[in-house]
Amino acid sequence: MSSAPIALVGSGEYLPVMAKIEGDLIAGRPPKYVQLATAAAPEGDSSLAFWHKLGKEQAVRLGVEQVIVDVRNREDANNPELAALFEGAGLIYLSGGNPAFLSNTLRDTLVWEAIKAAHRAGSALAGCSAGAMTLSEWAPRPRDFNSEHISGLGYVPHIRVIPHFDKFGSWIPDMLRNTMLKLPDGVMLLGIDEETALVGGPHEWVVQGNQSVWHLGDGKRVEYPSGSTLITP
Repeated sequence: MSSAPIALVGSGEYLPVMAKIEGDLIAGRPPKYVQLATAAAPEGDSSLAFWHKLGKEQAVRLGVEQVIVDVRNREDANNPELAALFEGAGLIYLSGGNPAFLSNTLRDTLVWEAIKAAHRAGSALAGCSAGAMTLSEWAPRPRDFNSEHISGLGYVPHIRVIPHFDKFGSWIPDMLRNTMLKLPDGVMLLGIDEETALVGGPHEWVVQGNQSVWHLGDGKRVEYPSGSTLITP
């Protein structure tokens, strides 16, 4: 895997509060910010337009070029013209929505191969919420968080991510308990709070942002506040 950073983000993609993190990811790299809002495609055109607008605003803040890769289905994901848009990226960002849809749309496609190739070539790679789950080994459908089905793309296969953790912990406690009981061997379950990112990889990470990352297991929660280093298997 590339030495270029990976960012697993709990929430806040493209918002001013996350501009420093996104700016640090692209700093020293080509000023080409490639954005993939595929996870929001099931919500329709208006949702995609919303994410594209937010992405443009963040690109303007950072003084870089926004490149939208408008993948809405697997046919799009196998379009060589869309796959070519990742070449020379400084930062590739998978934004939020439906994690299972994003994983199933990208799996074994030209676009996913192009994303991996760009990261190996030095592009930073980030995923927020559904995007973070997709990069890990577990990306369930929103209505089925208790599913044992492993549907993530497994780019960081030793990690399972619960984004929005500061809210999910109170929203769906059964999901947390059941997820912990079903962890495969060698996989670390991490809760990432909103407006917080885990940056680095594949095994050494730094917590950045406004809140914390939590290691969950054996009935315990170990907090890693912003600035902490976390080592994964």
